[in-house]
Amino acid sequence: MSSPSLSRTQWLTLAAAFLGWMFDGMEMGIFPLVARPALQQMQAASGITDEGFVQTWMGIVTAAFLVGAAIGGVVFGWLGDRVGRVKAMTWSILCYSIFTGLCYFATAPWHLAALRFLAALGMGGEWALGVALVMESWPERWRPMMAGAIGAAANVGYALIAVLVINFKVTTDSWRWVMMVGAAPALLTFFIRLFVPESARWKKSVEHGAARPLAEVFRPPLLAKTLLAIGFASIALIVTWGIVQWIPLWADQMTQGKRPEIKGWIQFVSSIGAITGCLVAPLLGGRFGRRPVYFGLCLGAFLSCSVLFRGFSEYDGRFLLMVGVVGFFSAAFYGWLPLYLPELFPTRVRATGQGVAFNSGRIFAALGAWQMPSLMAFFDKSYPKAGETLVFVYVAGMALIWLAPETKDKPLPD
Repeated sequence: MSSPSLSRTQWLTLAAAFLGWMFDGMEMGIFPLVARPALQQMQAASGITDEGFVQTWMGIVTAAFLVGAAIGGVVFGWLGDRVGRVKAMTWSILCYSIFTGLCYFATAPWHLAALRFLAALGMGGEWALGVALVMESWPERWRPMMAGAIGAAANVGYALIAVLVINFKVTTDSWRWVMMVGAAPALLTFFIRLFVPESARWKKSVEHGAARPLAEVFRPPLLAKTLLAIGFASIALIVTWGIVQWIPLWADQMTQGKRPEIKGWIQFVSSIGAITGCLVAPLLGGRFGRRPVYFGLCLGAFLSCSVLFRGFSEYDGRFLLMVGVVGFFSAAFYGWLPLYLPELFPTRVRATGQGVAFNSGRIFAALGAWQMPSLMAFFDKSYPKAGETLVFVYVAGMALIWLAPETKDKPLPD
């Protein structure tokens, strides 16, 4: 992979973006694994025994997280276009590290919701900043591979936290220590500030004055691209956060909570599938075009999710294998998005455009997560019935992609 044409600066920017998004993935992966024991502990303290308590607060906390990520994506993306990618990325990582660690002290569900909201502000911003920094620093021919690496990074984080949970059982007595692990990425900010240089392409783009990124992405000629990008991200995120993130809770329900380690195995297998999908999707996009690959991902995700939710009612090896297939298709979008979204926006507004697109998707996903308890109630608290309904969102993606421009073999817009 090494080449004489690649500089130390390029490798440092990739390392910063990869590690930042990897730790972001760890932070996102923590809560689905600790949610049930944490909420059950708080439920016991309140004297409530209904399963609906866990499902309701899982929906609320997830929605709060997604809204926070959406706001953070816009705010930190705007900061990245105004003050620089590196400085804004440092602040975003510090934000999500501190507030995830503070979840250790939560004693009520609303504490978790508030702290996850605040942590998500930083998580939402890191993605757009890291993608912009790498895509502006690396040569054009490397874009598909870089998109795959960044997309896979979050799922490496998911896998790492899953390994921790496999070897450290998360129970009502131990979940707080897992949240404390989430404070560790704060150390990464020192590396970034000391060694990672600012994007030369961004510095050149603002030589003649600061951009007005928010105004520009929401008016012609970028408005149509912004709306399409929001749609593409939303379709991926709605299913990921509306039901895929609930699979560990479904498995916990199937086993009556008697095998807490299986949540770690589910997340680990899903992460391996997701890492593979994130690496493969942008390479296919570079070979066959962005639009046909997105269509194929929607089709594959729709079929695999439908098989999982319609074909299984107990936890076994086949179930675990199917979770890996679902992880491949449902997460492959996160390798495709860092390839395609930077190609839609010029440098002066790239971080904002990506942040708005990706994190507006989180707003729609938050609405879905917020309504999941109602959907669960409608389906008599059945996770699979709710899931097999929600996956029809992918059908919209199969149609929407053909309205977008094809950017294969075109340079990043200046």
